[in-house]
Amino acid sequence: MSFFARWLFAFLLLAATYNPTAWNYTRWALANYEAQLPLTVLLGLLLFVGYVIYLRATLRSIGAFGMILVLAIVGAALWVLWDVGLIDLSDPGFATWIALLALSVVLGIGLSWSIIRRALSGQVDTDDVEE
Repeated sequence: MSFFARWLFAFLLLAATYNPTAWNYTRWALANYEAQLPLTVLLGLLLFVGYVIYLRATLRSIGAFGMILVLAIVGAALWVLWDVGLIDLSDPGFATWIALLALSVVLGIGLSWSIIRRALSGQVDTDDVEE
């Protein structure tokens, strides 16, 4: 699986949970939890499993400091784009999509870090050693 696919799944996971449109789990669950509680719980647990997979892999590969560093780099890049007038963050909906994009980049890099590191350095990471 490529970095793009990992990033795309992270973006879809975040956007499915919440986005500025009416098509997201948070708004749907708040509107339908009384009538469809079992389905609400099931979908919430599926989203939770996705977050556990991504966050655990990201924390194991780049750690909390790495997550903050990647987010800072993405934030600085967005600041540059805003400063030169390429993006306008005055629209809250657009700003939410940008935040989803930034967070998904962090998760995508976290899940792909071993592959990125191997490509850059030639070293292989492994957690399990066969005896």
